[in-house]
Amino acid sequence: MHCYATFYGHQVPPNTGILAIQRISGNIPGFRIAATGNTLELNESFDIVKKLKLVGTPTKIYKSTAFVTGMFNSDLEVSRFEGASIKTVSGIRGQVKKALREGQPGSFRATFEDKILMSDIIFCRTWMPVELKKYYNPVTSLLSKNGADGWRGMKPKAQLQVETRTPIEVNPDSIYKPIERIEKKFSKLHVPKKLEEALPFKSRPKDDKRKKKTSYTTKRAVVMDADEKKKYTFLQAVSTIRNEKVTKRRETNAIKMAKKEKQNAKKEEAIMAYKKANIKKRYREEGKIKAAQDRKRLKG
Repeated sequence: MHCYATFYGHQVPPNTGILAIQRISGNIPGFRIAATGNTLELNESFDIVKKLKLVGTPTKIYKSTAFVTGMFNSDLEVSRFEGASIKTVSGIRGQVKKALREGQPGSFRATFEDKILMSDIIFCRTWMPVELKKYYNPVTSLLSKNGADGWRGMKPKAQLQVETRTPIEVNPDSIYKPIERIEKKFSKLHVPKKLEEALPFKSRPKDDKRKKKTSYTTKRAVVMDADEKKKYTFLQAVSTIRNEKVTKRRETNAIKMAKKEKQNAKKEEAIMAYKKANIKKRYREEGKIKAAQDRKRLKG
C-alpha cells in the first residue's frame, strides 16, 4: 500500500530516493525511520484539495421543492454553488437553485427528485483547496566532524511537552460524545373511503380494530337448560379422559427414551473399547517392526 505526499523543497530528478526520519539529534531510544519512498514528478503548482461536507436542514417543504438553511453563510456562497448536486440522508438527490431574499442569510431554494421530510438532513459534498507552505531548510552541517550532534533543529511540540511534563491541550469539541437519536414515529397510512372502494379486495387495508378486554360477552350471564348442562358435563368428562391418556402416553414415552439412551451409551462404550484395543494392537505391531529394522541397521 502506497501513500502520496506533496511537499515544497529543492529540485531533484524523478525516481530519487527519499528517507524520512523523525529526529536526528540526541540519543533517542525509540529511533525509527518514519517513511521511505521516491519522487514521481516536479511542478511549480500542484492542485491539492481535501473533502468538505456541508450540512443543512429544510425549513419549508412544498412537493419536491424545499427551503434549506444552515449550509451556507451568505448569498454570495449560494450564488457560487448554484447548480451543485445535494443529497439527503435517505438518498433523495437534489440541486441548489437560488438564494432566498428573506430569512437567515445563506438560505436557498432547492429541488429534489421526491418530497423530503422535515427530519431529513441535507449534504453537499465539495472539495476545498489546500495551499502548501513554501518553506524548506537545507541542512549541510551534518557532514561535519560532529555530525548530527553539531546541528540542533527546532524541537516539536510533542517533545517539549514530554520534557516539561505539560499536559496535552484537549479540545472539548474533539471528544466523542454519546449519540442520542430520537426514534421517529410515523403516522398511520390513511386511505380515503372513495379510493378504498375503487381498490380490489386484495389491496384494501384489513387492519382489525383492537377489541376491548371487557366486552359485553364477558359481563353477560349464561343460563343453561337441563339438556345443555348434560352435554356440557359430558364434554368435560371426555376432555378429562383425553388429558389423562395424553399424560400417560408422555410418561411411557419418557421411560422408553431413557432406556434407549442407556442402551446407546452401552453400545458407544463397547465401540470405544474395541477401537482402543485395535489402536494399541496396531501401535504394538508398528513398534515391533521398527525395533526389528533398528536391529538390522545395527548389525549391517
